[in-house]
Amino acid sequence: MKIGIIGAGNIGGNLTRRLTALGHDVSVANSRGPETLKALAEETGATPVTAAEAARGARVVVVTVPLKAVPDLPSGLLGEAADNVAVIDTGNYYPQQRDGRIAAIEDGLTESRWTEQQIGHPVIKAFNGTYAQDILDKGQPQGAPGRQALPVAGDDPAAKRTVRDLIDELGFDTVDAGGLDESWRQQPGTPVYGNRGDADAIAKALADASPERTAEWRA
Repeated sequence: MKIGIIGAGNIGGNLTRRLTALGHDVSVANSRGPETLKALAEETGATPVTAAEAARGARVVVVTVPLKAVPDLPSGLLGEAADNVAVIDTGNYYPQQRDGRIAAIEDGLTESRWTEQQIGHPVIKAFNGTYAQDILDKGQPQGAPGRQALPVAGDDPAAKRTVRDLIDELGFDTVDAGGLDESWRQQPGTPVYGNRGDADAIAKALADASPERTAEWRA
């Protein structure tokens, strides 16, 4: 499968490592240009590209950049992606730590709904509460006892299925966390954020979430 990854930080870099190892055709971009990705490309066999090129022909596109950088992504980012492209948003809103105040999110819009509006394409929220190292170390075969599970939220059933199948291939179970307007259940500060539990534990953590954003996660 052709996969574009926009953002080569901890999550983006480790997804590049795992997905190339699984045989996928991965293009990876960052904000500083393809020449700065030479080492990652040599390590993994991924193709370093500009952000504008990352989605070209891609069946899956992973947007894994700081939220404050999302509005700076190239316009028409997904214009040359596959018709049925699934877009994964791994982002989190860290107003005090990194992103500053984003008024719409402060007013109650879910983080991924905001990202969706910025890029003009539906997104699937996944990997946002996952430790980057776990992507390399924690994958297990289907049916393994205690297999770690990740929550996945989104409105498009076909795109969500594509993302859940890809996560399964990486070695993790998934739990359907509902539509994107329910994705507050997996934002920072919720019981599922950073939770390494199995599918039952993740389902319970999602159910136990409160929509009230605590002071640590408000501007």
